[in-house]
Amino acid sequence: MAEKKSDRSSSSPGRKRNASASSKTGGPGRRKSCFFCKSKVDEVDYKNVNELRRYVSEKGKIRNRRISGACRRHQRQVAVAVKRAREIALLPYVGDK
Repeated sequence: MAEKKSDRSSSSPGRKRNASASSKTGGPGRRKSCFFCKSKVDEVDYKNVNELRRYVSEKGKIRNRRISGACRRHQRQVAVAVKRAREIALLPYVGDK
């Protein structure tokens, strides 16, 4: 009879078992700082389309905090501002194909 291997590390020979914490999370440990906090903005303005385009992807989706680097407070304001700008046709709902 064939013996069954109990060691899981042998199934994937190129992978190390003891990896550092930053490689487990998938990236560097340093976060981006919030653009609005750095420039001391209290409210995100929906009429400032050039600033809002940074937070919208090419497909037209609102980028999340992890990608955009905005803090929680300003990310919520960005989402509301993008939705308001879409409503009055300053920003498109969908991007170009």
